[in-house]
This record gives sequence, structure tokens and C-alpha cells, in this order.
Amino acid sequence: MADAADAKGARGTESAGSAGEKNGAGAARGRGDAPGRARGAVEQALREAGLEWESPAEGTYVVTLPGTRKLSTTCSLAVGRHSLSVNAFVVRCPDENHAAVHRWLLERNTRLYGVSYALDKLGDIYLAGRLPLGAVTPEEVDRLLGAVLENADGSFNTLLEMGFATAIRREYEWRTSRGESTRNLDAFTHLTGGTPDGGSG
Repeated sequence: MADAADAKGARGTESAGSAGEKNGAGAARGRGDAPGRARGAVEQALREAGLEWESPAEGTYVVTLPGTRKLSTTCSLAVGRHSLSVNAFVVRCPDENHAAVHRWLLERNTRLYGVSYALDKLGDIYLAGRLPLGAVTPEEVDRLLGAVLENADGSFNTLLEMGFATAIRREYEWRTSRGESTRNLDAFTHLTGGTPDGGSG
């Protein structure tokens, strides 16, 4: 009976081991499929949103987000082995008021969803974020792109006012001296002292 019990125990151990191996293999396959599922979710979100986009390489997407203050924002999405990264250029390094601009960005970061403001080595301002692949769904990608647009386009004029006021005034003076339209500076009349469109066509 002891031999029979040992044999039964051995078979039970073998069965448990086989089940564990199968479960482990299934989990590995699940992890291996995660990038593919994430790519599918990204592409579905882009199609459903009707956005202009291209994929220069597998898992890499360059998306054009139309704006109102900023004509458009170019956003890159990249599906890696473990996460989806997002990166979008906002504005180049400010000409002035660097400390005030950086403070404003840091304060804003506490209220952002999915992305945060960041600087590159040149001081240019970007939005950057990262999601684990398990959290990537079409709905989450759409929400992430919405956050990028809101915080790239929505903050654009504020960042220009803070970091480029002198350049804005200089351009306004240059345009008015030549009788050219200042329509693209209408949002900054409080800086230039002018009127919308400079009173000209």
C-alpha cells in the first residue's frame, strides 16, 4: 500500500508540475502577446479618432493633433516590450523668464493626467508619459492623446507670453512698420498694445 501511495503521490506531483508548466507557458505567451495587443489598441484608437498618423516602424506611430492656439501638435507613440511611451513637442527653449516658466510647468504637472512636462538637453519643452502595456486600451490611448492636446495646445499662448514676450513685441513692431498683418499676434494685444489684426487686413 505504501508503494501504491508513493506511486499515486508521484503521479499527483507530476500532474501538478505539468499544470504549472502549462500555466507558466500560458503566462509567458500572454506577456509575449502584450506588445501586439497594445499596437492593435493604438491603431484602433487612431482610426476611430480620425487623426492623421503614420507608422515608420512596427510599434512606432507619429500622430498629428490639430489645435486652435497651436496649429498642430506632433505626438509620437512607441510600443516597447513593457510599456507604451508618448512624447510631444510643445515649444522651444524660452528666450527669457526661465525660472518662472519652469515653475509654472512644475505646478501644472501636479494636475496632469498620463503625461507631464519635461525638458530636453536644449531646454525645449515636451510632454512625456508612459503606460504599462497591460493598461493600453483604445479608450486609454484616446484619453492620453486628449491630455497631450489639452496641455500642448491649451498652454501654448501662456508659455509664449511668459517666455517670448520680447520677441512678440519685436515681431509686432516689425510687422506694423511694414504694413503687414498682425493677425497671428491677436492673442497678445495686451503685450503689444495693439488692436486685433493691427487695424489692417
